[in-house]
Amino acid sequence: MSSRGRGWGKRDTAGLADSFSGLCTSQSLRGVRNASFLTLGKKYASDREEEDKEDDKVDLAENSLLNKLIRKSLVESNHQVEVLQRDPSSPLFSVKTFEELHLKKELLEGIYEMGFNRPSRIQETALPMMLADPPQNLIAQSQSGTGKTAAFVLAMLSRVNGAEKFPQCLCLAPTYELALQTGQVVEKMGKRCVNIRVTYAVRGNRIPRGTKIEEQIIIGTPGTILDWCFKLKLLDLKKISVFVLDEADVMIDTQGFLDQSVRIQRTLSQDCQMLLFSATFEDAVLRFAEQIILDPNVIKLRREEMTLTNIRQYYFLCENIQDKYKALCNIYGSITVGQAIIFCQTRRNAKWLSQELTQDGHKVSILSGELTVEQRAAVIQRFRDGKEKVLVTTNVCARGIDVEQVTIVVNFKLPTNQLHCPDFETYLHRIGRTGRFGKKGLAFNMVERHNLPLLRSIEEHFKTKIKQLDPDDMDEIEKTEY
Repeated sequence: MSSRGRGWGKRDTAGLADSFSGLCTSQSLRGVRNASFLTLGKKYASDREEEDKEDDKVDLAENSLLNKLIRKSLVESNHQVEVLQRDPSSPLFSVKTFEELHLKKELLEGIYEMGFNRPSRIQETALPMMLADPPQNLIAQSQSGTGKTAAFVLAMLSRVNGAEKFPQCLCLAPTYELALQTGQVVEKMGKRCVNIRVTYAVRGNRIPRGTKIEEQIIIGTPGTILDWCFKLKLLDLKKISVFVLDEADVMIDTQGFLDQSVRIQRTLSQDCQMLLFSATFEDAVLRFAEQIILDPNVIKLRREEMTLTNIRQYYFLCENIQDKYKALCNIYGSITVGQAIIFCQTRRNAKWLSQELTQDGHKVSILSGELTVEQRAAVIQRFRDGKEKVLVTTNVCARGIDVEQVTIVVNFKLPTNQLHCPDFETYLHRIGRTGRFGKKGLAFNMVERHNLPLLRSIEEHFKTKIKQLDPDDMDEIEKTEY
C-alpha cells in the first residue's frame, strides 16, 4: 500500500466525531455528535482508567492453538540449543537425517509424507534422547511450529507395541482443541502403522464404565483423564510406558491443571518414560517440570538476544485521540508503506480505529479477543496474502505472527501491565513484528504527555533512544523511510 502524497483524515472534525459516537453506548457521548474532536479527546483521556480494565488479555492456550493453525511449515529457529544431560559421561550426539534414527519403515514413510525432509533443530537434539534405549526422561523448551509435536509423536509411535491392545502412551494437553491437533499429527504420521490406534479423553467423548479401551495411544485433558482412571476405571496408568505433558506453561496457567497433572504422574510406574514440553522456561514452569519429571535431560533455548538495531523507533507526543489519528495520517501521507500492524490496548480502541481507517478508504482487518481462534487464523491469513494492508489488533497478535511484508508497526498506545507500568516484553514483541527476516523496519509510538515516563522507562530498559517526531512536519517524517 503505497500512500505517498495521499493524506488521511481529510474529513472534518464533526465527521470524525460522528464516526466516534457510533461506537459509544452512552447517550451523553451520542449527544456530542457536532462537538469538537478535542472535547472527545479529553473524554477519551478521562476514560483511560476505565478502558485499561478492558485490556485484551492473551489466553496462552488460544495463542498456542492459533500458532499451530497459521503455521503451515516448520519455523527455522535461530535459538541456540543448550543441553543439560542427566548423565554427563553419556555421549552427546544429534542427527541430521531421520534415517540415522533407525526408525521402522512405516514411520519413516509417514514422516516424509507429512513434508518433513530433515529434522528441525529441536528434533536433531531431542529425538536421539527420546528414542534411546533404555528410555530417558526429558524436559524440553520448544515453541510452536518448531516440530516438537512431531518429535514426541514419533517417540510414542516408536514405543508402541501394535500387537498389544491396551493403552501404552498417554499425552496430556491443556485444551480440547490442542488435544485434537496433537491427535491429528498421530493419525497422519502413523497412518501406515495399521495396528496402532489413537483415542481422545476429552469432553464429549463419553465411554461407559467397564469398557475395554484397545487404542494404544490416549490423548486428553487432565480432568477427563482423571475421570477415566479413577471414576470410570477405563485406564490403568501402571501400564503406560510413555507419558507426554505438552504445553506445560499453559497447564500451570490453567486453574487446577497443575494439581491434576501431578496426580496423574504420581500414579505412573517408575519405569515410564516422561517427556515434558513448554514454550517458556519461567521459574514457575521449571519448578513444575522438576516436580513432575524425575532425573531428566533438559533441552533449553538460550535466551534470544532480540536486537532492535534493524528497527528505527520514533514517537509522537499526542494530547488526545485526534493527535494520534492525525499523526497516523501523516505517516501514510509521507512515506511508502508495505503492510502495517497497529496495536491498540483495548478492543474498543481497535474497533474505533479500524472504522476510521475503513472510512478513509483503506483495506483494514481487525484482530481481537472476541474472535474465535479459527476466525483469528483466517484474518491473519488474509493479511499475509495481502488482501488487507493494515491490521489493527490488540495484544492477541503481539507474538509469533511473521509477515514478511510488514514494514511499519504503530503503538497507538504504549503497552502497560495491570499495575500501569510499562510492559517491556509486550513492547518488544509488538515492534518485533517489523524488521523480520533480516529486513529493516519502522516503529512509531503515539504517546500522551502523561505517559512520557513510560517511554523513558522503555528507553532505559532497552538502552536505546526513541526519537521524537513532529506530527506536523511531513518532511521530517519522510526522512524516516529506509
